[in-house]
Amino acid sequence: MTATATAPVISPDQRSTRTRDIVSIITIYVFFLMAIPSRYVFAPFGGAGSPSTMLGVLFLVTYLLRWLHPASSIGTGRQPIRLAGTALFCAFLTSYVAANLHKMGGLQQNGADRGLIMISGWLGIMLLTADGVDSMDRLNVLLGRIVFGATGMAGLGIIQFFTGLDITKYIVLPGLHVSQAYTDVATRGSFNRPSATAIHPLEFGFVLVTVLPIAIHRARYAPQGRRLRRWLQVVLIATALPMTVSRSAILGFIVAMIVILPTWPSRERWAALGMIVFGVLGIQVMIPGMVRALNNLFFAIGTDASTTSRTAAFSNAVPLVSAHPLLGVGFGVFMPNIYFFTDDQYLNSVIEIGLVGTFLLLLMFLVGWCLSRGARRASADPETRDLGQCMAASCAVMLISYGTFDALYFPMAAGLTFLMLGCVGALWRLTVRQDARMKPFLKA
Repeated sequence: MTATATAPVISPDQRSTRTRDIVSIITIYVFFLMAIPSRYVFAPFGGAGSPSTMLGVLFLVTYLLRWLHPASSIGTGRQPIRLAGTALFCAFLTSYVAANLHKMGGLQQNGADRGLIMISGWLGIMLLTADGVDSMDRLNVLLGRIVFGATGMAGLGIIQFFTGLDITKYIVLPGLHVSQAYTDVATRGSFNRPSATAIHPLEFGFVLVTVLPIAIHRARYAPQGRRLRRWLQVVLIATALPMTVSRSAILGFIVAMIVILPTWPSRERWAALGMIVFGVLGIQVMIPGMVRALNNLFFAIGTDASTTSRTAAFSNAVPLVSAHPLLGVGFGVFMPNIYFFTDDQYLNSVIEIGLVGTFLLLLMFLVGWCLSRGARRASADPETRDLGQCMAASCAVMLISYGTFDALYFPMAAGLTFLMLGCVGALWRLTVRQDARMKPFLKA
């Protein structure tokens, strides 16, 4: 007689417990990403040694082990964001191999190795989130924690704006090393530019504008006893956003509103537009000169140093792109502080991972947009439909923002990007699965 092994049956309670464990683990990632200043790294890994990146690499290993285990709660069905992320990872890996076929200096080799570690960490958080979060309730909990982290950063940023004091430089974390020396709070004109726990105001603004659509969604659908708290989160994030004096953040806000507002009822839409006008007037009264400074970011776009440096970067990039057009020189091999700054992640990507990798990076954002919109169409629940539209707004913000700064060189911006895309994948999977049991797609 031969014994046959059968996979253990997982009860709903056991599956729910495992799901809660995954969301709790991802919450640790959110804490590492937003609460620990981005300058802190594990010294042996250099720029790739941020605690969130190291945790992301562990997530990738955990994901692969769970995915292979027959009793795992990890989703193994159709998941477009998994395919898009894996394809992008393969582009990074191919570029890494191609770069190592040529002789590189020590700095370039270390940069390539760091790049491989970073993309592994980003892929890990995206896959674990997309396939590991197994209920809408737990996804909402995770999104709430992301909003909470952004709100905390917003509060810190507001303090930095008015005081000019960066209290993060007084934080000492055992075992971690400061990768970039602290300086005074950045300024533009006569205004402080806060960065909270991010490395740069650009990164801080990216975090705020990416999370803002989710914060608005949660406030609109908050239970009676939580509305005040959630709207306060929206107010803090929206207040801190213009304080970054960042063209990228303002452009991202405009894009987010263009995506979200047309789907709201007319009454709420006009109320939102009124609040935006009221907010602009409030800024003009409370912070004289701020509105003019923000206007100049766009109306003086052809004359400021930021714009001219971006324009010069295109001509400087031609020799590098021409030498390796398809696969690039390798992610991490191109070092802006040694060569030149592009302030454009897409241009950076053409240089580093070639036209193929850049196409796949763009495709990943477009897949995120389509999945968010697909989740909206697949659900009859107004709250879920609105969440899908707000996630689409976040994807649109990321797509646009990557053309205005080199986001993958900022650990918080890069980590948040892949975390949010993982949430998009989870939303799509959960919504489509529910829709398969209930009814066909609805028109948007």
